[in-house]
Amino acid sequence: MATTALDFLPAPLRSLRLKTKQQELLLRVSALALIYVLAFAVRLFSVLRYESMIHEFDPYFNYRTTLFLSENGFSEFWNWFDFESWYPLGRVVGGTLFPGLMVTAALLHRLLRALSLAVHIREVCVLTAPFFAANTTLVAYAFGREIWDSGAGLVAAALIAIVPGYISRSVAGSYDNEGVAIFALLLTFYLFVRAVNTGSLAWALASAFGYFYMVSAWGGYVFIINLVPLYVLVLLVTGRYSQRLYVAYNCMYVLGMLLAMQIRFVGFQHVQSGEHMAAMGVFFLLQVFFFLDWVKYLLNDARLFKSFLRITLTCVITVGTLALGIGTASGYISPWTGRFYSLLDPTYAKDHIPIIASVSEHQPTAWSSFMFDFHILLFLFPAGLYFCFKRLSDATIFIVMYGLTSMYFAGVMVRLILVAAPAVCLISAIAASATIKNLTTLIRTKSKSPQATSGKTTGSKAAAKVLYSLFILFALC
Repeated sequence: MATTALDFLPAPLRSLRLKTKQQELLLRVSALALIYVLAFAVRLFSVLRYESMIHEFDPYFNYRTTLFLSENGFSEFWNWFDFESWYPLGRVVGGTLFPGLMVTAALLHRLLRALSLAVHIREVCVLTAPFFAANTTLVAYAFGREIWDSGAGLVAAALIAIVPGYISRSVAGSYDNEGVAIFALLLTFYLFVRAVNTGSLAWALASAFGYFYMVSAWGGYVFIINLVPLYVLVLLVTGRYSQRLYVAYNCMYVLGMLLAMQIRFVGFQHVQSGEHMAAMGVFFLLQVFFFLDWVKYLLNDARLFKSFLRITLTCVITVGTLALGIGTASGYISPWTGRFYSLLDPTYAKDHIPIIASVSEHQPTAWSSFMFDFHILLFLFPAGLYFCFKRLSDATIFIVMYGLTSMYFAGVMVRLILVAAPAVCLISAIAASATIKNLTTLIRTKSKSPQATSGKTTGSKAAAKVLYSLFILFALC
């Protein structure tokens, strides 16, 4: 007798006689719950083997500021001048750090106290990174389902729970910005892709708030504010402009920029820094596309529209170049920072800013680091790219761009393996899900009657797909 999903359930649940869809939902929820627990538990070895403590210098400073925030309130924290930091100069804490990590831990501590759980703020800080790593698995599942299917989402959640490139920055006691920033990064990307797929203003608003949380948590938000405009530009160039894209990007950029400017450490950089000019330029370019689309509808004449298009593009390029040149020459637009230059040119920091090159985590990544941090995912990644290119959509174009850019930056700077880990997990999950799906199609076809001609044709096609998929996977290995 054939085995069904119902046979794997406990006897009390088996007696409920669930339908097929209900069985799938129950198994999916159970798998996600186990993955969630696994992602949290695998990061607790330092606490179980030794003791609950904060590791390293920066995490301990973050803990000290969080303790001050929980004891004195947000207003005192935001205006706190710390005489013990950067001695003897002191430090204006509210204007020199990203407060998202501290505010998150303080809110979790207040929530636990409201539930009558007597927990010290130190324990909350120790367990913040594992807790958000577990939450990241849920976002990875939703993101994988959005760009491919629920099977890819489950595999992505399982991979991101145990990938060493992410575990290294999210263990218990590593109370640093990256502990919550990767969750915020993946959440922002998921919400934005969801907004582009649906054209919903609500999802676009959610992505703006996700971006605000990312800005408040980590300086790596610059990666988001440059990758998203690059993605929009690629869609415009490839003829994939739509009203969905217009709504998603405009809402995310405008509201996200206004919210991000409330962080004192960021301030007016969104309108004055050269690192943010790409987002502004794509915003104005999107308005030009919307205007041209409207004019094309009104004119209803191809020759007349081509003439209008030529004049409009000439004027837009001229005005944009002049504005950028005048802003840079007058000093209103600040140039790129040394760290940004060092990402684009790996030799820049060594030649011009040795203090950046002297930091160990800013060194180029060795192949051994890729192998230790990604393992088999390093071979599944190219196969996943193949499947994404085979089924191109707005969502798969985004994940391809995220994967390729993050892998390049991970090769330039070893610490950015952390940013590449979610993309590698998602693309590798697509490879695994697509291959398994082709294999199951072949098995189901073989189980049917071999007499039917249509069955033979379907089986041969499925076999070809499986063989091609397996050839890509194992040839790379």
